[in-house]
Amino acid sequence: MKKLVALFIAVAFLVMMVAVYVYAAEGGKPAASKFNYVGVKKCKMCHKTKKSGSQFGLWEKRGHARAYATLATEQSKEVAKKAGVKDDPQKAKECLVCHVTAYDVPAAQKMATLTLEEGVSCEACHGPGSAYMKLKVMKDLYAKKANAEDYGYVRSDEKVCLKCHNPKSPTYKKFVFTEALKVIAHPVPEK
Repeated sequence: MKKLVALFIAVAFLVMMVAVYVYAAEGGKPAASKFNYVGVKKCKMCHKTKKSGSQFGLWEKRGHARAYATLATEQSKEVAKKAGVKDDPQKAKECLVCHVTAYDVPAAQKMATLTLEEGVSCEACHGPGSAYMKLKVMKDLYAKKANAEDYGYVRSDEKVCLKCHNPKSPTYKKFVFTEALKVIAHPVPEK
């Protein structure tokens, strides 16, 4: 009887582990990642020059960089109120989940250099940068000599954008990925 109970517990544990894996694979939030969010200042170090494509400067001029700041406007406060948000939009989970990078990831994955004030930054689209921020890794990824997943790098696609740009947003406007991509384009120059 004891062997049967032990077998049942082992099988139940395995089923639970498979369920957790499937939940994470299907878009659920995994418990933790081996990669950490480092913040836009770490990205800026390499992505601010003309040679690299001036991606930081392009991001800085666009709406994603001001996503958190916009929550402090009177217009955002009105939108939040109409949507039933009771807190200040700059403190409300319902707003922050789309207006800041990595809002809903465990604190242990956020380095002190990641701030709310940076809004929707590089890592919101490309994943936590602790491993891929190294120059050699970036060069290998660009040359397709390295597997992006091994370093936490996300080759952003429409699914990434639709996490926030969808009809659940109280300010939703029709979202066309190909058009949005043109607006936020920040290519790496060909060598």
